[in-house]
Amino acid sequence: MDMKTYTKSSLIISTYNWPEALRLCLLSVKEQSVLPDEVIIADDGSTEETSAIIEAIRPTFPVRLVHIWHKDEGFQLSKIRNKAIATSSFKYIIQIDGDLILHKHFIKDHLNLSKPGAFMTGSRVLMNKQLSERLLRLQKTGIQLFEPGLGNLFNRVNAAWLSRCLADHYRTHDIFSLRGCNMAFWKEDLVRVNGYNECFTGWGREDNEIAVRLINSGIRKRTIKFGGIVFHIHHQEADRRNYQENEGRLTYALQNNSVYCSQGLDQYFNTFNEVEQVENELIA
Repeated sequence: MDMKTYTKSSLIISTYNWPEALRLCLLSVKEQSVLPDEVIIADDGSTEETSAIIEAIRPTFPVRLVHIWHKDEGFQLSKIRNKAIATSSFKYIIQIDGDLILHKHFIKDHLNLSKPGAFMTGSRVLMNKQLSERLLRLQKTGIQLFEPGLGNLFNRVNAAWLSRCLADHYRTHDIFSLRGCNMAFWKEDLVRVNGYNECFTGWGREDNEIAVRLINSGIRKRTIKFGGIVFHIHHQEADRRNYQENEGRLTYALQNNSVYCSQGLDQYFNTFNEVEQVENELIA
């Protein structure tokens, strides 16, 4: 067992109506060499099947498992992430999507590279349709380095010393070289920029825009290469009908050196603090 003391962390998993993939993702969380201190499911309006999966796994889950849900009113990833961030209990937030299988050292890698004044970005390993369907059918999380059906060879390799060497040198100024499915932040930094901009609806660019505002506020971008590995379950591409509008919002943030968004995280703190207080009183 790893006896090192790690920063307390909240793992936020965004999901929408794919309970089979979410279950696989949660199984890979259970197998982490270093566990997060809580897991929060940021559910963008899924049906009761997703809730049933969460309730079924909760009794054997090794840490607090929270389900944050709102009504399905279209693609509102920024909003549900803000709600999850607001209810999180710990100062370091690791963010993924529910269509990922995590390498067993994923959380450990992120925590080992966390530094004050910086946010982390990672990459992903794509799986083809055949491999994805097999793993979903078997509910199997073990993936070998040279497993047939995997892409992105270098993204599969876990090497802690290379991660440390590259963290402050690999595309540190490139706000397009990041993925919202594999990022980590200090909660106080997210509060500083007011979290995700909820003007972003539909697929695309909300993760780049929050990176722009963080950098403009003085928070550095660090990158995990050869660590923080996630395997992406194959699926059809999301509807991109709002992409051009979101691209315009990103351009605005870049051109105006934006730091703070007006429609963001601050809407939820009082609400979730009050709910948590009531829950704690009921438990007591």
